[in-house]
Amino acid sequence: MTHWLQRTALAGLITLTPLAALAQETPAKGANIVVTYKDDIATLDPAIGYDWQNWSMIKSLFSRLMEYTPGTADLVPSLAESFEITPDGLAYTFKLRKGVKFSNGREVVAADVKYSIERAVNPKTQGPGAGFFGAIAGFDDLSGGKAEGLSGIEAPDDDTVVFKLGRPDATFLHVLAINFASIVPKEVVEAEGQDFGKKPVGSGAFVLKDWVIGQKLVFEKNPNFYVADTPKIDGFTVEVGQEPLVALLRLQQGEVDIAGDGIPPSKFLEIKNGPDAADIIVDGEQLQTGYVAINTRVKPLDDVKVRQALNMAVNKERITRIVNGRATPANQPLPPLMPGYDKDFKGYAYDIDKAKALLAEAGYPDGFETALYASSTDPNPRIAQALQQDFAAIGVKAEIKALANANVIAAGGTEGEAPMIWSGGMAWIADFPDPSNFYGPILGCAGAVQGGWNWAWYCNKDLDARAIEADSMSDPAKKDERAKLWGSVFTDLMADAPWIPVFNERRVVAKSKRMGGPGNIYIDPTRVINYDAIYVKQ
Repeated sequence: MTHWLQRTALAGLITLTPLAALAQETPAKGANIVVTYKDDIATLDPAIGYDWQNWSMIKSLFSRLMEYTPGTADLVPSLAESFEITPDGLAYTFKLRKGVKFSNGREVVAADVKYSIERAVNPKTQGPGAGFFGAIAGFDDLSGGKAEGLSGIEAPDDDTVVFKLGRPDATFLHVLAINFASIVPKEVVEAEGQDFGKKPVGSGAFVLKDWVIGQKLVFEKNPNFYVADTPKIDGFTVEVGQEPLVALLRLQQGEVDIAGDGIPPSKFLEIKNGPDAADIIVDGEQLQTGYVAINTRVKPLDDVKVRQALNMAVNKERITRIVNGRATPANQPLPPLMPGYDKDFKGYAYDIDKAKALLAEAGYPDGFETALYASSTDPNPRIAQALQQDFAAIGVKAEIKALANANVIAAGGTEGEAPMIWSGGMAWIADFPDPSNFYGPILGCAGAVQGGWNWAWYCNKDLDARAIEADSMSDPAKKDERAKLWGSVFTDLMADAPWIPVFNERRVVAKSKRMGGPGNIYIDPTRVINYDAIYVKQ
């Protein structure tokens, strides 16, 4: 514990690394770029937004106490200038940078930090990230509607924030770097109400200058951002309503700089084998799992035998071929690169006969009818059709509902609405590199709430208790023990089959030839696209 505290104390003295240190070329001055997506953005409110499209934009609009060195999962202080942790790991004291201002001109103070995190936890916000802050003292009272604030956050002066935890939390510094911990100005949030997500005010590298619903979002450089030489571009425009094939063609013609939806599988081999492949493709591993969420509160999916049968019905090898083999079949929620992944776990084998037998045992020898929701962006409808065919082989008739990402997310976060969801297009990519992130928001009881991302509406209090036990192991000497405990949580969870883990996919981004910087800022492990770090070559 002492070694960990010494190491963390040293981290508290590190200044935020200027992004210029990562540059391999000279960034062009005054550059603006164009990014495309098929679907519109639902919200830019950091307490509510939680999909892979808006995640990167929210990251760049707001600041947090902690941040990551670009392209890595290495934590550094950001809005915080320094921090200290008590030997028992139960109190964190942060000193804020002086002179940091919101884009409306008001200085950021400690009370803003307290308000912002309390807002993320408050059930009235209906945000999906409350559970991340479960270790803070007073969490149960606020999340349960018995208090208006968190007793475990204090702001003794404008420059100091103190967090008091009810238990040690090995992930707490990571939690303070995720979007839900973004700092917002109370007076603007209260004045805008539900419109704050369309009119965000933060202290990040960019500000939102214009948003034409269904057409575009325009972001401009924040001239007062506190990190030196950041961002590298003067602005970026996100064009929405753009089919991925059209976006890719425009990128090849120099009209688009980043095709946000990636390279459609139908064009991947052509692009990969083309003369420009090295200049426009960024391909890398990510902490991702694509899965089918099975709503455990909807009949007949509330029967574990039915869910197990659905797991056995899916031919995952065939589905990976739909994405040109840019994925490997999955058998558990954790991706292979994540600590805690159990390489010896076999999961549910593809077995049509056994699946049919389980359905018969559950009282459905002739199957049943249900619905499968999916993103309407290619290749997700085709994957949904493959799943539909697999389910039909055991007598389950699944109607496909292909919708915009925001609509799928809304259906998943509404109890009883979506029986099954293919997560592709919003598939789970780690917010930070820790197994807890694959549990709390998407499989834990805290995520099974209105607006949450636990689309299986699965709640196992025994597993929740083991998850808390694992996250309380903040001593690095217990790292292996903690990973093993987390691994057992996920493999034991699969006995209840709230998910069909389908594949772990590599991320492939298409960027124009003029874009510069290392590939890992285009597939950033904590941002997806790091708008703060990307640039146009001179």
